[in-house]
Amino acid sequence: MSSHSYNTNRKHSSALYKRAKEVMTGGVSRNTIFRRPHPFYVATAKGSYVTDIDANTRVDFANNMASLIHGHAHPAIIDAVNEQMHRGTAYTLGSEVEVAFGELLVERNHNFEKIRFVNSGTEAVMSMIKAARAYTGRPKIAKAEGAYHGTYDFAEISQIVKPDNWGDIDKPNSVPVTMGTPENVKSDVIIFPYNDTERTLKLLEANKKDLACVLIDPISHRVGMFPIEEDYLIAIYNWTRKNKVLLVFDEVVTYRVTYSGAQHLYPVKPDMTALGKIIGGGFPVGAIAGDAKVMSVFDPTRKIIKQPHSGTFSANPITMTAGKVAMELFDRKAVDDINNMADIAKKQIEEAIKEADVPVLITGAGSMFRMHFRYQAPRNYRETYQCPEERKLIVDFLDYLFLHEDIIMINTFACMLATTITQKEVDILTESLLKGFKIFKAEIHSFAK
Repeated sequence: MSSHSYNTNRKHSSALYKRAKEVMTGGVSRNTIFRRPHPFYVATAKGSYVTDIDANTRVDFANNMASLIHGHAHPAIIDAVNEQMHRGTAYTLGSEVEVAFGELLVERNHNFEKIRFVNSGTEAVMSMIKAARAYTGRPKIAKAEGAYHGTYDFAEISQIVKPDNWGDIDKPNSVPVTMGTPENVKSDVIIFPYNDTERTLKLLEANKKDLACVLIDPISHRVGMFPIEEDYLIAIYNWTRKNKVLLVFDEVVTYRVTYSGAQHLYPVKPDMTALGKIIGGGFPVGAIAGDAKVMSVFDPTRKIIKQPHSGTFSANPITMTAGKVAMELFDRKAVDDINNMADIAKKQIEEAIKEADVPVLITGAGSMFRMHFRYQAPRNYRETYQCPEERKLIVDFLDYLFLHEDIIMINTFACMLATTITQKEVDILTESLLKGFKIFKAEIHSFAK
């Protein structure tokens, strides 16, 4: 492994981490921010730049795991939230902005007939799965191997699998993430290989009497961040129509891809869609949207409420205000502009890859993309899978970018752009990656498949 010297000042972050370990397990509340020898702590952030408490400023291409579509501290969002805070932050009553925001999101996508707000993407997927069970009266769900859908027990099955436990490709194992997950959870989740029509339909057919829904992320980040193949998705859609199984989408990440979400790229209509991240304007958020008949399981006016649903901070006016402003700003022109900037970034990075002569491929869609140390683009999780040695190389590469080039990326080697990214930042990213490709060239070649 190549060795590199970093001159980053880190004294204050190191000291703060010592304090954090005294009161928080592992010193963090979310493992995402953990890095060795310690996390870094933010002093201030604006637009696409983040400055830590040791006065190091970095360009942010992660944007809080894809949630900040307009970068940090957007003035229009700040002004609107400040104004709302003077009127209150949460009530045991509704607010007009909740209705207005619901109208805005339903208008953006003709597949959304009704909508409900929650507090996170995990909660949105969880509520959507429970709604599918309530509507169909069936217990099982089916999901793609390797796909991330949050931390609900059922949704996280086989999110992290390895060659020694993923089983036969014809019948992948249901592997829990959390130790102690009940056996019945595993048995109620059917795992299928992404983009493999024959095997997927065979697995669905074998469980059709018990399936409530098929859960799809149309451009799954963890599977590899490549769009689902259209023929494959249509085959699943047709199968669900024939067997009265719901087709539900997780667009918590992918809603940014077009004005109406990634589903707008395909000729199918999901029964429900889970949303999150960018629709919160920088605040915790989730939503479930979809067919009015299916969504009626939440309806409190019905004689029998199949899925009683609430939440202390669901649709709180702060999140609703921030989200409404953020999505109003993310209009058709803004979507086109950010997607065009991502296309420019990918083209420049491809030129850097060619100049460095390294086997690196870029996948993605819209304003998000991911890099792979591969000669050939992957089509499913098993082809994307990184062995421990390759994973270490990626961590080393990302540490080099973070500590030496002042670049923040997502730990899968991915970028999620914000509307505040300009040609200047793209040039910085490209130049930094080129340096990294040259430094790690030998290691990259050794792991490329």
